[in-house]
Amino acid sequence: MEEGFKQCFQTYFERLHAYAYTIVKDNAEAKDIVQRAFLKLWEKRQEINADGTIKAYLYKTVYHLSLNAVRDLKTRQKHLSSANPSVINTFYDPSEEKELSARIRLGIENLPPRCREVFIKSRNEGKKYSEIAMEMDISVKTVEVQMGKALRLLRESLSDLLVFLICFFQILNL
Repeated sequence: MEEGFKQCFQTYFERLHAYAYTIVKDNAEAKDIVQRAFLKLWEKRQEINADGTIKAYLYKTVYHLSLNAVRDLKTRQKHLSSANPSVINTFYDPSEEKELSARIRLGIENLPPRCREVFIKSRNEGKKYSEIAMEMDISVKTVEVQMGKALRLLRESLSDLLVFLICFFQILNL
């Protein structure tokens, strides 16, 4: 059963991807759609058994998933374009950006020294935990613990900002 599914995937994936792409005009979205179609096929594998039926089922599924994706995108764009800018501006004031940045910097500065150092090396310098561990002569597990502690402390000290940001992004994702 699994070998047949694998063969089916290899046979139809590229053609279905090209078909989905003609509808959604987005490469990544088209791949996601085809993968979802194969997932649906796998879930209904007991009900579908003939090769012609499988091909038709996949094309029909990709077609409907593609139309749904286009419709959903248009709906999101419509909501975004019709969103009242004054409502969004109520939640985000560019003049407050400096204040927000200062609050975040202060939160980082108030971290315990080791937490702050690990956090800065990870987030600002983009270093991996293993690199930080070697530089600081500590274990990777210690880096993980310190990062977890830093994030927890920042969440606590900036919790009021998080509520603001969640509300702001919820409005943008109508």
